[in-house]
Amino acid sequence: MKVTITSIELKGPLKFFALSAEALQILKQLKASHCKAFKKRGIWTMHYTMTLWNDESELKTFAKSGAHLEAMHKSKSIAKEIRTITLDMDSLPDWNTAKQLLKDANVLRF
Repeated sequence: MKVTITSIELKGPLKFFALSAEALQILKQLKASHCKAFKKRGIWTMHYTMTLWNDESELKTFAKSGAHLEAMHKSKSIAKEIRTITLDMDSLPDWNTAKQLLKDANVLRF
């Protein structure tokens, strides 16, 4: 199983509205996918997601298509920083563990 953990730091609090619009479409896509589990949380300018997949192929199919792909193309306009990490795990970790794992993750700065 694969777990992907992502954080997005928005450029400012008003970018939350753009993030929310994209997130609604991504959630629709996620519900129609093979995702096994999903968690999200966020406040102000920091937002997090976690997803659980059977394998990397399912994860990549989701990430590189539909609303998610479209949102990735738009992310530069709303995000100051995006961190993501994909790990071999059988379940989603707790939020404290997830945030710690992201501290050492790849950083995409705009």
